[in-house]
Amino acid sequence: MRVAVFSSKPYDERYLGVAAAGSPHKLDFFEAQLNPDVVKLAHGHEAVCVFVHDEVTGDVLRELAEGGTRLVALRAAGFNNVDLDVAKEVGIKVCRVPAYSPYAVAEHAVALILSLVRRTPRAYNRVRDGNFALDGLLGYDINGKTVGVVGTGRIGTVFAGIMKGFGCELLAFDPFPSDEMTKLGARYVDLRELFSSSDII
Repeated sequence: MRVAVFSSKPYDERYLGVAAAGSPHKLDFFEAQLNPDVVKLAHGHEAVCVFVHDEVTGDVLRELAEGGTRLVALRAAGFNNVDLDVAKEVGIKVCRVPAYSPYAVAEHAVALILSLVRRTPRAYNRVRDGNFALDGLLGYDINGKTVGVVGTGRIGTVFAGIMKGFGCELLAFDPFPSDEMTKLGARYVDLRELFSSSDII
């Protein structure tokens, strides 16, 4: 199967190339984002592989179908950039990544929080310039702070568990409350209370 990979980066070529090695699939990589102006690049490809900023609109899907494409594979969990009704209408199947590692995303969020709370980027820049003054670099302890978690699916729940390990109080908001969050000691509140009562959101 010939696959047109749009919004391609060097790491896409490296890892997708390894995954396709020895298979009957031939991957053609395009740096361009899929949109109405470049969709003809996909003609002759049975599948296209797209990312979050690619435009898989009705017009693009109709053009893909005309060019022989029968599958759109997303390199993302979300599919809001795909017109699913038109895909069905023109006979193109759509598949996606069912989930990313919730730990990777939650841990990255914690790393960003720690960077801000401890002013790590500013301290790094100062030390690099030979300035070891502490003025403006004093952070604060996360322990004992109230953390508001907006969205308590897999990522939010993993994130809340990490923050619980720091000794934080947890507030949560989600239209679909999670028993796991409640077991972590989180208290579900409305957004107004979460915003006004949280030290970190």
